Amino acid sequence: MVTKAPPLTDTPLLLDGVLPDFRFTRLETTAVAAPPGVVFDAARDLDLLSVHSPLFDAVTWVRAMPDKVLGRTPPPLPSIRVADLFDLAYKGEQPWLPLGEVPGRELVFGAVGKVWRPSIEWRWITAENFTAFDDPGWAKMAASLVVHPYGERRSLLTYEARTACTDPNSTAHFLRYWTLVSRGVGIVLRAALKAVREAAETGVGEEVRS
Repeated sequence: MVTKAPPLTDTPLLLDGVLPDFRFTRLETTAVAAPPGVVFDAARDLDLLSVHSPLFDAVTWVRAMPDKVLGRTPPPLPSIRVADLFDLAYKGEQPWLPLGEVPGRELVFGAVGKVWRPSIEWRWITAENFTAFDDPGWAKMAASLVVHPYGERRSLLTYEARTACTDPNSTAHFLRYWTLVSRGVGIVLRAALKAVREAAETGVGEEVRS
């Protein structure tokens, strides 16, 4: 007898509400030997700057520009933890903003920029304006970390990055850019998942040993 499996969850993804229409996407997933709550806490604690990518490395460059113009050594941005995007919101220091959170399940953050340029041009907007933003010439990027229960003792963690462009010209620019970086984006997403997985499983192991 074949039993139809129930869905993992009936709750809609926040990401679908934030960026429902998109052309470019990359999704990676991993199984984690830890319960969902532990995995979610580890995902929230992820330092985005510890997993190098052109987009997040550019944040450091943008933040340092005023000091560079004045000939000063800019203070380092030690980290951009996912949690800090939601709890601290580095206003004016970097363009990534929190777009939604379901505690224990999903974290969504994003940015608007012309990422195909040699020096990325960012557009500072508010989270409330992100979904409706449609000024020509820009790429809207949203990413989510989502945790699902998987059996009794494990979890599935997904990391998805989506991009929607605001007009045909920006779409053409981003398509050329995406052709070059898509594989690298996949590497970055998998590296981030690995970091979260190792942190969560280490935490569970320490609890067991104690």
